[in-house]
Amino acid sequence: MITIVDYGLGNIRAFVNVYKRLNLEARTASKAEELEGSSKLILPGVGTFDHAMGRLNESGMREPLEDLVLVQGIPVLGICVGMQMLARSSEEGRSGGLGWISGDVRSFRSREAFSGLPLPHMGWNEVRQSVRGRLFEKVDSGARFYFLHSYFLDCDYPADSLAVAEYGIEFSCAVNKGNIFGVQFHPEKSHRAGTQVLRNFGEM
Repeated sequence: MITIVDYGLGNIRAFVNVYKRLNLEARTASKAEELEGSSKLILPGVGTFDHAMGRLNESGMREPLEDLVLVQGIPVLGICVGMQMLARSSEEGRSGGLGWISGDVRSFRSREAFSGLPLPHMGWNEVRQSVRGRLFEKVDSGARFYFLHSYFLDCDYPADSLAVAEYGIEFSCAVNKGNIFGVQFHPEKSHRAGTQVLRNFGEM
């Protein structure tokens, strides 16, 4: 059972609709007991890092999520701010992240090499795969996905970066460590390529 974590942020219904079209069973969970029986987890997110972490902590679902992901090894996919929440911290705020991926979230402006392009980074961009993995199976390297963000996850270890994109600088836009996955782009808004990523995750 694919469970979309509903802590009040993110386009939850869009994910349910995608999986319905794919004939893959999906549900939402807005409280801890509704996470039981999950075989996959999707952690969406929009807005600011501190607000998202605060909403997740207040939902009562953080502790059971950590048990499912870190103890039981259930695959999880963080999306947009949901991917950033996988990190230790963010320059956008003061809250600690989940710390499931070794790295911190940085502002594009924190990089001297950044060319001063408008922020947020919004629109379609090519995604180049660093590692051929199951998440991007049947997706061409260089496929275009939809982005909306001003921060990115800066991984401690290059091996945790699945794919990169460029916006003033090159940045990791997809990460993976064991059963933990994250994408900075919005697959639910990225047409065929995004649907394939969600299918790949759902069929893992």
